[in-house]
Amino acid sequence: MKERVQKEGKLVAVYGRVSTSNQENEKTIETQLLAVHELAEKENYTIVQEYLDEGWSGDNLARPGLDQLRIDAKKKNWEAVLIYDPDRLARRGAWQEVVMEELKELEIDVLFVTIPKPKTDEDVIMYKMRGVFAEYERMKIAERFRLGKKRKVEEGHVLTTEAPYGYRYIRNDKDKKQHGYYEIVEEEARVVRMMFTWIGEHGFTIRQVVRKLQELGIKPKRSKRGVWNTSTLSTSLRNKTYIGEAHYGSTYAVVPKNPQSKEKFRKVKKSSRKNRPEEEWIASKIPVPAIIDKPLFAKVRAQLEANFALCQRNAKNEYLLGSKIFCSCGTKRNGEGPQHGKHLYYRCSNRVYSFPLPRTCHEGGINARITDRLVWEGIDRLLTSPDLLLAQIDQWKKNQKHESQSVFGDIEVIKKEIAKLKTQQDRYNRAYGAEVLTLEQLKGYTASIRSDIAALESQIRMAEQQEGQSKVGREPTREEIEALAERATKNLRDLNFNGKRGIVRDIVEKVIGTQLQVEVSGAIPLTTLNYVEYKTESRNRGTAECREIDAV
Repeated sequence: MKERVQKEGKLVAVYGRVSTSNQENEKTIETQLLAVHELAEKENYTIVQEYLDEGWSGDNLARPGLDQLRIDAKKKNWEAVLIYDPDRLARRGAWQEVVMEELKELEIDVLFVTIPKPKTDEDVIMYKMRGVFAEYERMKIAERFRLGKKRKVEEGHVLTTEAPYGYRYIRNDKDKKQHGYYEIVEEEARVVRMMFTWIGEHGFTIRQVVRKLQELGIKPKRSKRGVWNTSTLSTSLRNKTYIGEAHYGSTYAVVPKNPQSKEKFRKVKKSSRKNRPEEEWIASKIPVPAIIDKPLFAKVRAQLEANFALCQRNAKNEYLLGSKIFCSCGTKRNGEGPQHGKHLYYRCSNRVYSFPLPRTCHEGGINARITDRLVWEGIDRLLTSPDLLLAQIDQWKKNQKHESQSVFGDIEVIKKEIAKLKTQQDRYNRAYGAEVLTLEQLKGYTASIRSDIAALESQIRMAEQQEGQSKVGREPTREEIEALAERATKNLRDLNFNGKRGIVRDIVEKVIGTQLQVEVSGAIPLTTLNYVEYKTESRNRGTAECREIDAV
């Protein structure tokens, strides 16, 4: 008797990762997926979903694909995760264990193409030891790489071919046994001397230097916008290469304290640099021609430090909506004003990003003290008013009902698609029973259908779960809301700035401010509800009057 259908195997998710742009270009993630799909076909696994992180380091667990996989694992839409190799999951053995233990607790297997699944306790121990040795080997490679660079520097090699502005790099000549070196570009050196003179002799700030260079039409070597960057220029003017002192190891990579991107995921973990103490620098034997003298260099450094200290003093004002307030153009607003000044403003940072080019946004600044007060009064009024809280809850329930109806409609559409696929699958099975198709043909025709059905069923489970999460539980009573408002009244009464700032961070998602109005959106945490979304419009030409908060 012929086998009618192939027995279905596990439902699996696939995870793949590449860490560099070169790997992306070389399609190495496609190579991983090819090997994974071959194993899935061999073991008769049904791939439900793929999670990919392209260009993400294995030294960081915060990756969008991996995070989504860990979230979806709790939904039990698949039984195992299939990965090419453990180092694709994470570079560090300890982090591999964290994720694998997390999945194990959810009764989800982790399978690798390059390593068979451990069957005995000895296999488990050997697998863990393999991770330890792999991590040790990576550390050895990194240390050999570091020592190799140090040796080259001590021998007189230039490790970077990108010479500072004012120099060009002359490549090494193996035939003449000559190391690469820097040579002065006189036209650029003249610009370097001007910049040092402007700061050291005339007290220019970095922004004044950039503006002057822009007026003179002098462009940097490398810039996408064709303008000088204030931060880059500030670092360059501290480079001792200009006084003929070449060093290696003066800085090292660190995670930025205040990254430009506030997003959860960052492909480059260590995207900022920190200075090492000068006694830890490695002096190079490379002869570097000096462009300026040491006294002028010292004067410039002192002036830069004085300018920086002044900026720090001016940055000590308190802004309630810092990092939360945006301009109508979509760019963040920054708090500006003299130290302890009365007239503080939230100004669109477009002019900073555009500098020294003309700004593209012309929205004016808004008074920070008035804006902070209006937003806080709106929050206070909302959290202490039972009527406003109940109105927000009613609106939230209406929104949830609408979303639930939408989800139900999606489920019905998916169910109809599954029915069509099952009808098609049944036709192929009948054709096989009538010996119109061979077993191999049947497998070929139905493999993709089974995979599509599994994926659609997974979507239904996710939609049903979403629907369940969106259902409102027991509605809080009027008495409970009144008790909440009473507690809020007591707690908000004597809050200091840090207390208010903490509440703003918790419930305010975004503030859009113009000279005509301020719009606040966020989420109000309640005891029995997940959140309540709200918006408020306030401020009309400086008036302190806030309109009633409207639910959305």
